[in-house]
Amino acid sequence: MEDGYVNIGKRLPRVDGIIKATGEAKYAADLSMPGMLHGKILRSPYPHARIINIDADKAKRLPGVRAVVTGNDTIGFKAGGISARGDEPYLALEKVRFIGDGVAAVAAIDEETAEEALELIEVEYQELPAVVDPVAAMNEDSPLVHEHAPRNISYKTDLSYGDVDKAFKKCDYVREDHFETASIRHGFIEPHAALASWDLSGKLSFWGSKQSPYFTYRNMAKALGITLSRIRIVQPFIGGGFGGKNEMFDVDFSSALLSRKTGKPVRIVVSQEEVLFAYRQRHPTIIDIKTGLKKDGTIMAVDAHIIADGGAYLSIGAMSLYLMCSFLCLPYRLPNMRARGYRVYTNTQPSCAMRGHGVPQSRFAAEVQLDMAAGEMGLDPMEIRLKNALGPHETTPNGFVITSCGFEESIIEGKKVIEKWRKDRPKDGDPNIKRGIGVGCYGFVVGPRVAGHNTAGAVIKVHEDGGVSLMTGSTDSGQGSDTALSQIAAEVLGVRLEDVRYGMVDSDITPVDPGTYGSRVTFITGNAVRVAAEDVKNQLAEVAAKTLEANPRDIRFKDRRVYVAGSPERGISFPRLVKIAQYSGAGKTLLGRGYWAPEGLKVVNLETGRGNMSATYSFGTQVSEVEVNTETGRSKVIRMAMLHDCGTPINEMAMEGQLEGSAIGGIGHTLTEEIIRKDGRTMNPSFLEYRMPTALDACNVEILHTDTYDDVGPFGAKESGEGIQVSVVPSIVNAIYDAVGIPFKKIPITPLMVLDALKDKSGK
Repeated sequence: MEDGYVNIGKRLPRVDGIIKATGEAKYAADLSMPGMLHGKILRSPYPHARIINIDADKAKRLPGVRAVVTGNDTIGFKAGGISARGDEPYLALEKVRFIGDGVAAVAAIDEETAEEALELIEVEYQELPAVVDPVAAMNEDSPLVHEHAPRNISYKTDLSYGDVDKAFKKCDYVREDHFETASIRHGFIEPHAALASWDLSGKLSFWGSKQSPYFTYRNMAKALGITLSRIRIVQPFIGGGFGGKNEMFDVDFSSALLSRKTGKPVRIVVSQEEVLFAYRQRHPTIIDIKTGLKKDGTIMAVDAHIIADGGAYLSIGAMSLYLMCSFLCLPYRLPNMRARGYRVYTNTQPSCAMRGHGVPQSRFAAEVQLDMAAGEMGLDPMEIRLKNALGPHETTPNGFVITSCGFEESIIEGKKVIEKWRKDRPKDGDPNIKRGIGVGCYGFVVGPRVAGHNTAGAVIKVHEDGGVSLMTGSTDSGQGSDTALSQIAAEVLGVRLEDVRYGMVDSDITPVDPGTYGSRVTFITGNAVRVAAEDVKNQLAEVAAKTLEANPRDIRFKDRRVYVAGSPERGISFPRLVKIAQYSGAGKTLLGRGYWAPEGLKVVNLETGRGNMSATYSFGTQVSEVEVNTETGRSKVIRMAMLHDCGTPINEMAMEGQLEGSAIGGIGHTLTEEIIRKDGRTMNPSFLEYRMPTALDACNVEILHTDTYDDVGPFGAKESGEGIQVSVVPSIVNAIYDAVGIPFKKIPITPLMVLDALKDKSGK
């Protein structure tokens, strides 16, 4: 990293830290307007049923109720990640397809009245046969969730590179295994909430808890049948998202529809119980994978068959399935790969993106199988990974071009960690406690380049006192991107972080932006911010050159001073230069604009899987140590080491927070978290029963990063925090394998599973 940065690479406090810590930050549920009504949504009690009739007369007559809307009040728009195949109405039309599907919405003077009104709406259903198991759903005689999808297949992928069958014949070792992953929750603390208000001119203003406000911006226009310019989306603070707040939902649409009907602002805040049984989940998967190796550990071929439970609607499942299959090509050299994937409709809540977006499921299977293969072949799991590790300037068989890459270094450092941990392990202790160390590796996209709009924009205004206002269309959903982007702007302009004020997303004034997903914000939006800041800096350099009698190319900006290169005494303060620019002659309004997207990439073809998703990729190695109590079956993660290639960290403290969040989330995914259903009904719709990790489940986390400095990323930065999630789960599973000598192929690994496996192993 270049020496002398004032803002980049520093452990600076978050720009939103104080207002969040003091409770000043306003989230969607905190917002209120004069005359505001409160909304509630009536949800289906059946997993699959035809709607015969909805009678809302009693509800409408209830004092305090101002409006009731159903699917019949809509224009019939259906959402979906592939617009031509949209299948999800925001209020049910002819059928309901899972328990929790939105059927009607009510606006009333308070929440209690709205709740009472829901009980007065009479819906006549004709129950239909339901299918809740994805394997059974694919049978020819299974009931169809959607009539347009034979065998309930919502999307399928068939990728093939090299000659897989020929490669397997040349292998010295071939292994086949069956893996399963559970449906899990995003786990954000803030529930979905929306506030909508139509004014007398016919313009809609909307505030909602959205990771990608411009998705809602476009879909709201389509669903309401109005032009984009008549919609204003304003982004309040977000209480976490992890992929579960990218899309527009019934809560957003219903608030807008009710506001239009009543002429009043309408706010809907769903309960956490509703979030847990009626909104999105991570795809549960069934993965059969076959891997072939040479006797020296060289990976020759992988053949995978994946069934992903997509729930009732398509959502963005096409991309999810593609990522599950295509990322079998990372992070190792793999000349021959075949992956067939099926995303299946079931009468359960829809599946969507969640931190890592499909990649954690398939890489869990591949990484765990690799350890089992190493054990049977008598090879070191770390040496197998090091031997096959992708490096700089390599290209995967599906077209991912690797540029900066510190993957090998992360494995080497991981080996050192393992050696150290084994040396300092306690020698004596409870004989029922078995310790094990496991590893998992990953490669991940840094701002995906897929079809559609993927450009980020930024606007910077410099005030007369030298303060800076920064606006982008990207949302900080809790990851700290507002701070990182502000640091980039501050460094380019030669000011300090506290001089920059970051503006919230407002579609009337901020640049259009795809949103927060795929680890794109720091990398793509960060580059747009850099360009915008350089635009302003160039304008100021011209003024400084005249004032200081120098060439504009020789003007330097650093730490609130502007001076001539090589002569720091020939300079003035940044605020003074701004005043000269704005007050002299005709005066300048100092506005900078920046737009950026990775160029020269071959957009991925989802049918063939070929193409380059990103201008760069992140890599890393995760090491975990566990204790397994053979008497109780309980597994506990003792410590973790996260060794990752994130390029240059913009803010080390924020980066560490992201990595620690991934680590603790991965513990839950591996050991405790699972949506439990019976006949399509969620049986654990509360955090008490769902069992997310708490602070008591946290472990010591050691964070090391390889500073590779990416040539494309802003100040050399790449992603951090999402990719590492891919490797956390397999590292824990492999640690349990190391501890008790039993491989586990299904997560979460419960104490009962461990006890049963130990019993089978002992033959008792």
